[in-house]
Amino acid sequence: MFSLEQLVSFVAVAEELHYGRAAERLSMTQPPLSRRIQLLERELGVELFDRTHRAVQLTPAGRVFLAEARKILRSAHEATLYARRAKKGEAGIVTLGFTATAAYSYLERVIAVANAEVPGVDLVLREMVTAAQVEELLAGGIDLGMIRPPVTGADVVTLPLWREPLLAALPSAHPLARRKKNPEVRDFDGEPFIMYSPSEGRYFHDLLVAVFRAARVVPEYTQYPCQVHTVLALVKAELGVALVPAAAATLRFEGVVFRPVDGVENRPVELELMWRRSNDNPALGALLAAVGNQARRNRQSTVD
Repeated sequence: MFSLEQLVSFVAVAEELHYGRAAERLSMTQPPLSRRIQLLERELGVELFDRTHRAVQLTPAGRVFLAEARKILRSAHEATLYARRAKKGEAGIVTLGFTATAAYSYLERVIAVANAEVPGVDLVLREMVTAAQVEELLAGGIDLGMIRPPVTGADVVTLPLWREPLLAALPSAHPLARRKKNPEVRDFDGEPFIMYSPSEGRYFHDLLVAVFRAARVVPEYTQYPCQVHTVLALVKAELGVALVPAAAATLRFEGVVFRPVDGVENRPVELELMWRRSNDNPALGALLAAVGNQARRNRQSTVD
């Protein structure tokens, strides 16, 4: 198989059509350059140049091979640049897990930051619940996760990303939806309520249990879905009311009204970024730096 060195020599001679000038361009003498071309022709089994005492011309095979040689050299150059960028974290692939509700709120911000600050890094997106993300992270299936806390582990690092309030999701004909003042937590006492699954939707299940326990409220749980869009579909079907993260209001379910709730201000919905400390993917480090800066700016603006 021919070498890149032979291709560089061939292109130089093909462009100069003169061995002396080509040798000077390559900072070498003419005899070893001629030898390289001869070895290349022997490897290919074709003559690339017509050689006369007066001129050097490309053969038909040489003209075809010149175009392909330029493509190969360009690809080799680009591969070198890509490898160097990858080492610096300026290029590469990061596999990002995210929950469905994260897609309503913060996922687009992460994508926007990646496109703006590390455009050479490609994101591979995988939707999954928090528990599945943790398993995939530890197994090396994903580099990064957008999860609901808490998550712990000796090799696991987390970064707070986003906090948002809970909203009441109500059938449009429900008395709480028609009332002018905001509903309160105590309004859900004895009320048919769409609760989250204690297994697949554990974060939201435990959060609402804590909210109701603190207020000494006991709703009448009617269904236990795990995804917010399913919760809203059941609210639309008038099977009960629900509490959902504020970002869910962007889904705009016809027949569902969203209202702020008094008494849940100290129980925000939290979203965190999760990765393994031992992950040596350079692209991950570059993305984390960009997203981390964004998260810190968000937290600062919230404080201010």
